[in-house]
Formats: sequence, C-alpha cells, structure tokens
Amino acid sequence: MKVFKYLFVFLLCTSCGAVVNYDYEKSTDFSKYKTYNYFDDMQTGLSQLDDKRIMRAIDAKLATMGLTRSENPDFFIDIQSQDIQNRNNTNIGVGAGGTGGNVGGGVAVGIPLNSNQRTRELIIDFVDKKQNERLFWQAVSESTYNPKASPEKREIAFAKLVEKIFSGYPPK
Repeated sequence: MKVFKYLFVFLLCTSCGAVVNYDYEKSTDFSKYKTYNYFDDMQTGLSQLDDKRIMRAIDAKLATMGLTRSENPDFFIDIQSQDIQNRNNTNIGVGAGGTGGNVGGGVAVGIPLNSNQRTRELIIDFVDKKQNERLFWQAVSESTYNPKASPEKREIAFAKLVEKIFSGYPPK
C-alpha cells in the first residue's frame, strides 16, 4: 500500500509542468527561415523586466537552433501573455459495488491541491511579413507561476518554459 502512496505523490509532483499546444501552416517550408526579430509594438502583457527575460531566453534557444536575430528578418515574433482563471477540478463521485452476498458503496470528494497558484497563458506567434503577415507557427502554453519569485527564479522559469515551447519547432 505504501508503494501506491509514493507513486501517487510522484505522479502528482511530475505532472505540474507547462502544457504546450502547437499549430502551424502545413505548406510552410521551415528551412527557409534563418533570421528573426520581434515586432516593435508588442503588447506582451508582461512587465518590461519579464519582457527582457523571455526575449533573452528565446534568443538563446533560437541561437542553438541556428537562427539569428536580424534587422532584416525572414520572420517576426509576437509574444502575448495573460493571466487566466485557475481551474479547480473539484470532483464528487458516487459508486456502488459488491462481491458475493456483500454490497458496498462509497462517496469520493476531490480536493484541489495548489489552488492558490497563478496560471499564465503565453502565446508565441511566428509571422512572415513578406507574405502579408502570414502566421505560420504558433505555440500556446499554460503554466503556473509565482508573481513574487526572485529575478533569478523568473529567469530560470522562463528558460525552462521556452525550452519546452520550442521543442515543437520546427514541426516534424
């Protein structure tokens, strides 16, 4: 029984990461995109300091992928962010069962853990301005964050999030 208890705690702890969904234009030749820059008028929804943190993390990741930031880029990056309402998954279940002549029943109530965590949705768009601002790749992530985290912890959190987001670029 102890094994199941430890397994449950392990699964609970490891499942608390960012969720990332990708979308892209199937007809895109991703190999032609070598340079990028950010839109000048981005309204990210982040603080100026967090803007710089996420852009540094993106720059570092894209550099490892062979892409370079340029004043005359092949594509532009747009970043949007918003706090989203926590989704508390409180569940109530009723069950009945039995074996032989014994019949039993039960009620189970799910209690949300970490309900005081804040959740942020982050959207990163890749846009080809040369083709009438055609969106060709998008990542939407949802992750928890601590608004009171130290600058160092924020830097680490953005680096981990960017690593996970760009694991889906280019699409396979």
